[in-house]
Amino acid sequence: MGMPEALTAGPDTFVDRRNSNSYQGPPERERRQFADSHDELSPDGRELAHAIDAYKLMHRRRYITHDEILAVVKSLGYHR
Repeated sequence: MGMPEALTAGPDTFVDRRNSNSYQGPPERERRQFADSHDELSPDGRELAHAIDAYKLMHRRRYITHDEILAVVKSLGYHR
């Protein structure tokens, strides 16, 4: 049994571990690093947090800009 290629390759050798045949498309549900912690929020705060989470999932973004947050807030019916 030999050593894996990544362990035997030199420090300047690039090892491509991607296998184009194994790609199954986008994940059905995004894996979250942290559990949702919206329980301690007010009902309005919880609604905003869920709307921001939905926006991030829909647009496949981990972080959103201030303008995108403003768009989410306006989509909930808030205005100046």
